[in-house]
Amino acid sequence: MAKEVKKDPSELSVEEKLKALFQLQTMLSEIDKIKTLRGELPLEVQDLEDDVTGLTTRIEKIKSEIEDLRANVSNKKIEIETAKASIEKYKSQQDNVRNNREYDVLTKEIEFQSLEVELCEKRIREYTNAIAAKEEEIEKSLCLLDERQKDLEVKKNELEEIISETKQEEEKLREKAKALETTIEPRLLQAFKRIRKNSRNGLGITYVQRDACGGCFNKIPPQKQLDIRMRKKIIVCEYCGRIMIDPELAGVVPERQLETRIK
Repeated sequence: MAKEVKKDPSELSVEEKLKALFQLQTMLSEIDKIKTLRGELPLEVQDLEDDVTGLTTRIEKIKSEIEDLRANVSNKKIEIETAKASIEKYKSQQDNVRNNREYDVLTKEIEFQSLEVELCEKRIREYTNAIAAKEEEIEKSLCLLDERQKDLEVKKNELEEIISETKQEEEKLREKAKALETTIEPRLLQAFKRIRKNSRNGLGITYVQRDACGGCFNKIPPQKQLDIRMRKKIIVCEYCGRIMIDPELAGVVPERQLETRIK
């Protein structure tokens, strides 16, 4: 059996081009439906992952701040011990002074070191209170982190379940769409993708419905409707820019014919 020769996209008739585009649109719309099925889950998962990362970073930062505060407490305790040792030294020196001037100098040194002790003790209380507040903040952050991690696990499982159910179907559709794209003239394909990207409902090509564009629902003049049915050239909606085809080419029974059959 002779192998069928694949037509060059530029050699296709306008009708064949339009039919290929509509088939591609149908496949891409099915892929969009699969994405819609996933809903906001991917975004919710991303937000929760960001929350978990942010909380983890915050907890580590607070822990580091607590370590610094504890180091400050230790330093102040050392300063207190040094000041107390100086006080004891100055007091012992007062017993051996030769005049009032030396005694007054030592007294001032003792007063200064005593003030240093009081200041260090004040700082230690401040650091201790700050440590307690930060430890409480860590506890709250850990509880919140635990909640976020549980929510993230639930959302991830939901998303993975939906993806596993639709992955095979989506891959098949993508493969078919990719193969179909090779049969469409690059310039026309690029224009179609651009229109589709700028379209609110993702339609780059649509068919006539009740004498109006199926995308924006603006009325189409009779002459243009006739041109669309002739399938001799690519026609776009003058309002929304979508490529137009007639219902029969899209495989849809025109409403007028349907009404006639019902009668």
